[in-house]
Amino acid sequence: MNNQTTPNGHKSGFISIIGRPNVGKSTFLNRVIGQKIAIMSDKPQTTRNKVQGVLTTNDAQFIFIDTPGIHKPKHKLGDFMMKVAQNTLKEVDVILFMVNAKEGFGRGEEFILEKFQSVRTPIFLVINKIDQVHPDELLKIIESYKEKYEFSEIIPISALEGNNVETLLGQIKEYIPEGPQFYPADQVTDHPERFIVSELIREKALHLTREEIPHSLAVTIDKMERREDKDVVHVMATVIVERDSQKGIVIGKQGKMLKEIGKRARVDIENLLGSKVFLELWVKVQKDWRNKMSQLRDFGFREDEY
Repeated sequence: MNNQTTPNGHKSGFISIIGRPNVGKSTFLNRVIGQKIAIMSDKPQTTRNKVQGVLTTNDAQFIFIDTPGIHKPKHKLGDFMMKVAQNTLKEVDVILFMVNAKEGFGRGEEFILEKFQSVRTPIFLVINKIDQVHPDELLKIIESYKEKYEFSEIIPISALEGNNVETLLGQIKEYIPEGPQFYPADQVTDHPERFIVSELIREKALHLTREEIPHSLAVTIDKMERREDKDVVHVMATVIVERDSQKGIVIGKQGKMLKEIGKRARVDIENLLGSKVFLELWVKVQKDWRNKMSQLRDFGFREDEY
């Protein structure tokens, strides 16, 4: 962290993005930051760790925390994800409660609103995906949420199209305190490159295997080094699954699936690193890893950090 001196009137704040799985939290974060730092998938519970995205303007710094989608845990990994999401409610200056305009109010939203009862932090209702609903429907959604909770602000947006995102940032700025610039102006995340590289590989595996591979998939980076003589970054990574049958799916017939995962991931990794990438992928079975704390720690899920 760079706790440097900043001019009077400079603002900085931490903003948590909370919501059910698949409401567009990662899409919003990538839109605001201007590059991909959070993976996107139409599958629920894609985000597992707190992903901090940093946006620096002339007179403010916004530190966004994209949390795992709040859901009922089914294993130790799920327990970890819920602790991460709930702990951030106590640590931030503004909470963005993001909902999907296309989906009605359900038990998931009700569960989240219950968590807000003991929170004193300003809470914005952010209604995402407004590009997919009629304006009359949007008014009904706003009215229904007003009846359920007294939000500090209610702002409809389209994270995908960018509609109203600047308006939302302006409103957030009104609520965050004056403070120093915590991160250098050109830094967009607090996660190391290895973490983002592993997430980009995991994203492609989730996209390509669709419903065949649930969230029993993790990626570890075994080696990542730059060959200065050839301006190439050599990345060796292992895709972890829980069953032999899943290993077969990820590898695919004659290795075609694994090759396609690598091909698509390499494009994003090259954009991230700004250089050519030589990517090698392996697949390994570690049975029931989501319920074993020792393996969760190996994959970067550390309870003591939250």
